[in-house]
Amino acid sequence: MNKQDKNGIEWCTYTWSPVTGCLHGCEYCYAEKMARRFGGGGYGKEMGMFISKYKDDAFKPPYVLEEPQLARTKDDWYRVAPYPFGFAPTFHKYRLDEPIRVKKPQRIFVVSMGDLFGEWVPDEWQLEVYNACGKADWHKYLFLTKNPKAYSKVFYRSKLDFRHNFWLGTTVTDDKSFYEKGYDLFESTGCDQKRHAHRFLSIEPLLGKISDTTLRNIQFMDWVIIGQQTNPNKPPKNEWVQDIIDQCRTVNVPVFVKSPLYERFPIQEWPEGLRKEVAENG
Repeated sequence: MNKQDKNGIEWCTYTWSPVTGCLHGCEYCYAEKMARRFGGGGYGKEMGMFISKYKDDAFKPPYVLEEPQLARTKDDWYRVAPYPFGFAPTFHKYRLDEPIRVKKPQRIFVVSMGDLFGEWVPDEWQLEVYNACGKADWHKYLFLTKNPKAYSKVFYRSKLDFRHNFWLGTTVTDDKSFYEKGYDLFESTGCDQKRHAHRFLSIEPLLGKISDTTLRNIQFMDWVIIGQQTNPNKPPKNEWVQDIIDQCRTVNVPVFVKSPLYERFPIQEWPEGLRKEVAENG
């Protein structure tokens, strides 16, 4: 796991990525840039040569790793390759026990280096990750996807109590995605009130104004996070951000503004369930 002071993600205290990689192809994706830069595996000459104890033909997508792999550096040193297949979807099964080894309650961002609910991810990967969360239920787990419809599949197949410590979110960037993905998130997590999960929106990058009609959907959310674009030279307009904040105020939904956007809108609110016990231990 990575501590908050290393990953720079303000709304979590740990990141945990038993699955890495993504096929959405977003041009602003920070995770892909990190995987390319720090991959340490067979994804470009600059990353060194990938060393594996398995035969080459054992590695075909989707990639599953039972143990860490090594990469040889230019100086003939060996180190663990965090992303041996670059940004290709990879299941690092050896990371599944990480939450249970952390005893203090944390806000854990699950799969910060990919999309666990992408259409290309096998159901079995999702279930194994969920089951690992269930073994360490003193943490709060935050999931984020651009494919919120997929929540419902695992939601009903799993025996976990989602009401307690699961926060299911979706990323939106403009008016269309805000409306469509926000609706999909509500439908996939709210149709069974007995197992209703906490819902949140991550609005980053904000690429355009969100209409007043669309903003009304915020009332179905438990939390809204607003961030600046990955490219600091293209920040969202003030009025776009203010409209979202105003609507959150109208329907009493807490809003969290990330840095560096926080300098213009100094608001960082926590929803009930994430505010106290975890924040104090983080």
